[in-house]
Amino acid sequence: MPYTIPAAPPVSRTPSLLRRELRDRLDALARTHRVPGAQLVLDTGTDVISIHTGTADVSTGTLLTGETAVPLGSLTKPFTAALVMLLADDGDVDLDEPAAEHLQELRSVPEVTIRQLLSHTGGLPTGPDSDTAAATTAARYLTSVCTAHDLLFPPGTDFSYSNAGYVAAGRLVETVTGMPWAEAVRSLLLEPLGVVPAFIGDTAPARPVAAGHAVNTATGQALAARQNLAPLEAPAGALLASAADLAAFGNALIGRSDLLPPAVAKDMRRPEPAARPGTLADGWSPGLAQYQRGDRAWYGHDGNAQGTSCHLRIDPESGVVVAFTGNAGGATALWRDLTGELARLTGIRVPAGGHPVDGGRRAALPDCVGTYRNGTTAYRVTAGPDGEPALSVDGDLALPLVCYADLSCDLRDPATGSLEPGGRFHRDPVTGSIDRIQISGRTARRTDDG
Repeated sequence: MPYTIPAAPPVSRTPSLLRRELRDRLDALARTHRVPGAQLVLDTGTDVISIHTGTADVSTGTLLTGETAVPLGSLTKPFTAALVMLLADDGDVDLDEPAAEHLQELRSVPEVTIRQLLSHTGGLPTGPDSDTAAATTAARYLTSVCTAHDLLFPPGTDFSYSNAGYVAAGRLVETVTGMPWAEAVRSLLLEPLGVVPAFIGDTAPARPVAAGHAVNTATGQALAARQNLAPLEAPAGALLASAADLAAFGNALIGRSDLLPPAVAKDMRRPEPAARPGTLADGWSPGLAQYQRGDRAWYGHDGNAQGTSCHLRIDPESGVVVAFTGNAGGATALWRDLTGELARLTGIRVPAGGHPVDGGRRAALPDCVGTYRNGTTAYRVTAGPDGEPALSVDGDLALPLVCYADLSCDLRDPATGSLEPGGRFHRDPVTGSIDRIQISGRTARRTDDG
């Protein structure tokens, strides 16, 4: 019997009226959040509404169109995951075999499986920053960060968002296919989707591309931002695409395309039991975040490059696909407001992602004070004069932590007092002492070494 996607509930407005209203709201929100350009695609399975607004690059004045490709940042990762899943479907790899069977660079962590690389459950650190990564090779990069000493937890027991895991996944694609990662994603995914490939670092892109922008909050002036991504990190963040391109990929992920066999699309949406991503999402599967809306599960991913914010959401039950790109940091807030407008205008409650925990009863947690490490990144929790702990990362400004009895925590904005997404602490099951912290999906292990 052919695989079918049920249609989304009908909205009260006609597509043409809804398009006009959404375009007006996108225009207004882009001005409010000082985002030079943005794109939105809403695909209900029966109607496709595609709108865009603004400028692709303020330094040239180039208009942003529906075809303009925007730096996706981490939204590249689901594409890399799909490549690996296709290899598994062909029998070239087994998702539950050790990744070291194909990559000698991972021989120090032989228990980490391919599935764990894709679902961020391997215990690998985030990896060095792009400037450091630019000075080495992929093999040396992985050998240096994927060690037993640096594991944050036993593989398959928890979650920590890791670029290193996707550098390894990209290397796996190259090893198995014999193609560079960019060639593999071009030939196996992008071209079959009808997407013109574009990557960070292209000197002569084959399509219009947008710049990311940094905005001076005092003057409102936007300046084009330079993309900073080491070439070896390409599988984790090098793609550029439009909202329409993301929507096409989203349709493949729910089975409305021949690109991904239904079994592959379903496996990409199967949450890993050990994946507890905290404030990032409600769960994680091989390549996709899971977001709960009542009894309905949405899937997708977010991505931020230098001065961009991009988002993809799919609802396999209704067949709804929503894709958004914006070319300034304020586009994340624009996206959150836009999901509210979608709910108001259509009744479709798209999960924006990233929200404060607000874990109920507050608790002091004095034993959370200490130093925690994820690779070379240091998280320091100190006790403030009022007894409220504060968190700093690599010596940055310390932000007050609001802690709760269930060990979750939020960050308090010192300027406004508002709560921002934080994370959670962990207690060692044997000693009962706090031994890890997870902030924005990244876990750090307690070291108390200064």
